[in-house]
Amino acid sequence: MSIYLDKVAQPSDDKRWKLVGATMRRNGYRRDALIEALHTVQQSFGYLDEPSLRYVASSLRVPLSQAYGVATFYHFFSLRPPGEHTCVVCMGTACYIKGAPQLLAEAEKATGAKAGETTPDGRVSILTARCLGSCSLAPAVVFDGVVAGKVAPAGMLAELHKWKKHDA
Repeated sequence: MSIYLDKVAQPSDDKRWKLVGATMRRNGYRRDALIEALHTVQQSFGYLDEPSLRYVASSLRVPLSQAYGVATFYHFFSLRPPGEHTCVVCMGTACYIKGAPQLLAEAEKATGAKAGETTPDGRVSILTARCLGSCSLAPAVVFDGVVAGKVAPAGMLAELHKWKKHDA
């Protein structure tokens, strides 16, 4: 097995790839380590690009389509570099019914970025999630990794404006 793995070249000389390699090595390069390896790439680089997906898929001997499928299924993963700030609007059933579409519309209007995009200046990414698992807090929004519950449009705008003031 190690002979095969030695042939998989890292995408670059960046030292963060050692963390990714350590995660895969700790899991014995098993195929079921795919999600954990992708999490390590995401934590290390902020997103998953094609070379990183290819590297992990080759190292764990899973089809690239499977790695891509996992990366696009889970909301935690991003295929683009994130903005300095991230706003994730939950679009799960409870949040949707309690106003998530309006929150998303407010966020898009306030930033000029559509869902899945980052503002041209790279400051804010507007994202959606299928479900955050915080249904009792509906509608829920994650601002820079912190879950906020029962968010009203005014609260959404207040958070987004804080980022503008703070970054100005």
